Parts: sequence; structure tokens; C-alpha cells
Amino acid sequence: MKTKTIKPVLGILLLAILSLGIFAFNAPKEKKVINIAKVKTEPTYHKTIKINGVDIFYREAGNVNKPTIVLLHGYPTSSHMFRNLITDLSVRYHVLAPDYPGYGRSEQPAMRDFEYTFDNMSKIIEGFLEVKNVKKYSLYLMDYGAPIGFRIAAKYPKRIESLIIQNGNAYDEGLRDFWIPIKKYWNDYTIANGKALEGFHSPDGLKWQYTHGVQDVSKISPDNWNLDLQHLKRAENDKIQLAMFYDYRTNVPLYPKWQKYFRDYQPATLIVWGKNDYIFPAEGAHPYKRDLKNVETHLLDTGHFALEEKGDEIANYIIKFLKKNNIK
Repeated sequence: MKTKTIKPVLGILLLAILSLGIFAFNAPKEKKVINIAKVKTEPTYHKTIKINGVDIFYREAGNVNKPTIVLLHGYPTSSHMFRNLITDLSVRYHVLAPDYPGYGRSEQPAMRDFEYTFDNMSKIIEGFLEVKNVKKYSLYLMDYGAPIGFRIAAKYPKRIESLIIQNGNAYDEGLRDFWIPIKKYWNDYTIANGKALEGFHSPDGLKWQYTHGVQDVSKISPDNWNLDLQHLKRAENDKIQLAMFYDYRTNVPLYPKWQKYFRDYQPATLIVWGKNDYIFPAEGAHPYKRDLKNVETHLLDTGHFALEEKGDEIANYIIKFLKKNNIK
């Protein structure tokens, strides 16, 4: 082959090689595929234990040798509200979520045999923690869980590692328009005033509690209120709910005591609050800053049951907060 012929051929080959190199350099890199099967998760166990003569259903997950988080649910639901949060937290923590008597899958004693009061509910949870041999723990307090948990925290302040408060009240500022008919019931304890409150645990009332103030109703599973109805439809349960509505009046005089507990013991506190909640509006979230020095507040653009729409966000806030406070 003549030299004049070889040079053009070599030039073409060199250009081709360079082009291939440039293509290889700029070619989109193959995405790394995560094998979900290898991501470690902890199973949730569903158990029943007898506390003060009552069968209490609870969910438990995570290593018992890790710090414990106790999740206390609100009205009118059960530990079901924590089903996803339990999974998210149990990789790093030991998690317990009991149902109160008359709620969820716990036993519902007859009203003649059991006092449906916040004092008695707190004694059930206190007994539950004793039987489970939990000496130190963080409390996640939502709705009814707040007055139940604050009773325990104020009684055993040195057992509390932190507080996580989600739409749970301890200040007068947090009892606004929603509470007007309930306060009327407190002040005038009649059948008629009680009857006016039954709509809160009707199917429409339950759906409203889950969907009011959320950004996307389609993200809220109807299973929530349908499951709640299973315990609310039990014989005598409507009277139990009215008894709890009436007894809520006993929480308000304890607010100063709980606020003193905050000031005296300064528990590390995370507030994750659905700011569009009509039941416990954001006005109830702000006053905690008056009494707590180590408090972190996040107002979330959702409603009363904030976990339904902002569960991942709340779980991340909790994990970061506990890590920051060396609860790990």
C-alpha cells in the first residue's frame, strides 16, 4: 500500500477511536439499582397483654435494647394511626403503641366496671410500661395521648428522654372554636348537649377529622375511619366517647402543673403539628416555647391526623431530633 493511501486510512481510524472515546465519556451512566430485599426492616408484632384486669392490644417493633419510643394515639382512633411510623422508627428504635380500653383492638370493659377517664387511661398506660419493664422512654403524644402522657411525664419526669408532640394540647390557647359545644357540655351536663356531640364519631364526622385541612384528600385512606367505626359501633361505645368528652374538662386545670413540669425538667421536645387542624389549631403549638428551652417546632401544611399526609416528613424530623439530642 502506498504511503499516500495509508495516511488517510490512519486518520479515519484515529478519528473513529476518538469519537468512540468521547461517546463513552458522555454516555449516560447506568443507574445503581438498589436491591430493596437487602434493606433491613423490622417486623411489627401485634400482641395483647393484661393490664389492671383489662386486655390491652399493642404493636411493638424494633430492638428492645435500643431507646424506646411510646406512641399514644388520639380520639377516635387507635395504634393503627402509627402503622407506618412504627416501621420508619423501628429500624433505629424500640417502638410501643398500645390501644386504650374501648379503642382499637383493646378490650372494652362495661362502663359499670371501668372508669372511662383520662386519669384511669393514664394508669393503664403506666401499668403497661411497668409490665413491659420500660424504665426510660420518649413519648409521642397526639390528641388524647397528650393529657394521658403528660400525666405520666409529670409523675415520673426522670423517666422521660424526650417529648414528641403532634397536635396535642397543654395550653388554654389551644382550645378554640371546635371546643365551644364541648365546653357547653362540661358546663351543662345534659343528654341534649351530649347528643349534639355524637356527630363527631358518626361516619361523616370521622371522615371530616381525617380529611379537613389536608392538601390532597385522595392520599387519605378510607380504611382509617372505617377501622375506627369497628370499635365505635360496639355496644355502649357511644356512651364511652361522651364520657371521655365530658372528662376532658379535668385536663384543663392540670395545664399549669404540666407547664411547671416543662419549666422544671426541660425535656427535649419536638413539635410536629398539622397547622390546618380545626380541633387543635396551631395556636396550641406556639405556647410550648414559653416554658421549654430545647424545643424544635415544625408546622406542617396538613390537618389533624398529620401522619396520614406528612408521615415521612415527621419520621425524618423525629430521627434527626433524637440523634441531635443523643437519644440513639
